[in-house]
Amino acid sequence: MTCTRFFAIVLLLASLPIGASVNAAQLEITTASAAELQAAMAKGALTSEKLVSLYLARVEAYEKNGPKLAAFLTLNPRALDEARALDAERAAGKVRGPLHGTVSIVKDVFDTYDLPTTGGYVVLKDVKPTKDAFIIKKLREAGVIILGKANQSDWYAAPPMVAASTLGGNSLNPYDLKRTPGWSSSGTSAGLAAVFGTIGLGSETGFSIRTPTSDGNLYGLSSTSGLISRDGQMWSYITGERGGPMARNVYDLAATLDVIAGFDPFDMWTAQSLGKLPRQPYVSFIDKQGLRGARIGVLKEGWDFPPVEADVVDLAKATIALLGKSGAKVFDPISLGFDLKQYCVANSMPSRHERVHAINHYLARQGPGYPFKNAVELLLGHPGVPARPATRESLENPPDLDRDPEYRATLEGKASLQRAVIELMDKYQLDALVYPHRLRRAMLIGPRPTESIYSDTIQVSPLTGFPALVVPMGLLADGNPVGLEILGRPWSEPTLIKIASGYEAVAGPVRVLPPTTPKLPGETITY
Repeated sequence: MTCTRFFAIVLLLASLPIGASVNAAQLEITTASAAELQAAMAKGALTSEKLVSLYLARVEAYEKNGPKLAAFLTLNPRALDEARALDAERAAGKVRGPLHGTVSIVKDVFDTYDLPTTGGYVVLKDVKPTKDAFIIKKLREAGVIILGKANQSDWYAAPPMVAASTLGGNSLNPYDLKRTPGWSSSGTSAGLAAVFGTIGLGSETGFSIRTPTSDGNLYGLSSTSGLISRDGQMWSYITGERGGPMARNVYDLAATLDVIAGFDPFDMWTAQSLGKLPRQPYVSFIDKQGLRGARIGVLKEGWDFPPVEADVVDLAKATIALLGKSGAKVFDPISLGFDLKQYCVANSMPSRHERVHAINHYLARQGPGYPFKNAVELLLGHPGVPARPATRESLENPPDLDRDPEYRATLEGKASLQRAVIELMDKYQLDALVYPHRLRRAMLIGPRPTESIYSDTIQVSPLTGFPALVVPMGLLADGNPVGLEILGRPWSEPTLIKIASGYEAVAGPVRVLPPTTPKLPGETITY
């Protein structure tokens, strides 16, 4: 060894802190996956209590102060106590799984026995349900701490501002405080983007997992209809409502899906999933080479949903080009052969007919102490609370789901679109279809728009019930995020996870912290 090299090594070692290892690991709380958090906890460098404290510090800085994102309606006052209990389990050698001691943000449509479940509806302020929703129970059993219930678009009322709730107002998009972070899962989107938790739960009647995912620069999955139980979830769409995971990376999304997916006898719609779940965990399908050999079609009709912003189109085209450069076989374009936008407008969502029945089913789950027994009591007779225009008509004349001809035609149209999508994918032997989730930025916060604005987002996934995974394409020049949607065949979540993880590996720094919620002291841990 030369003297020069020897003294260089001595100087390097001298520059390290006392007791530091040359191979020390570094954990960034704002970018760490659940797997990285688990590794730090296993080494004793991080505890669940510390993790919750760090998230609560961010809530204090950016929710209660700073930009005041209004991401939460309720915080869990026992979160630190629950974290300490999970730390004690770990110290005793019991680790429940890959999410043990991590933290979830939960949209306020999922019942939590110990916290109010309001749907953002001021009439339900402070009302606690009888028991946990099925997937909340599953998360708790997996060792996940519910940090709080997220703000959202109002589930039952029609406040004057777009995407607002009568209980919490508007959540703000941390990437652009003048805009919404999506529709009804907006608080989950804002909270995850600002790193108030590890994982999140959203729900979707039409676009309320996918749009908040796109607007929040996140990964989000609207799963195959029937994969995830809706028991204990406020809903409108009996034959298609979906809950699903939202996260900052594919691993966390897949790990959450592993916990919440599967059959629930209290939601027999999930009987469709029997025999369909993969034999291996969803996280096992994560593959950095996941784009190699994937057969992906670019849906021509996915570009026909105005308003169209040119820079969004340019970013989407660049992202799709990256798929091909990374080994995917890209068929661009392929077409259904009909006007998809017109089809989706003409064939209304079945939820329009099913909503009152769905609400009554949810209320029937509640115990004798719940203040409302049926949809009429819940939705009518509340002075000063702006009701939805169609509410009274639907309550006075609830549709006959057995024989109503308009409802039957809607279901036939749904089945027709399912067949058309499968036939197109079969024709080219495709693994997935892709298109920009939406061709414009997140909506500006302002007066509630007309119903026609809802048709600016491609609705193939909710109308068919086929799974769609939205991935972040990155930021536009003004800092606004937009997402790419990957649509799969029924029960193809493993394939979508493989494709999304392959994309994540090559996409580069598309995910960055919002400028309004930067790192705080203590969020870098070296061990």
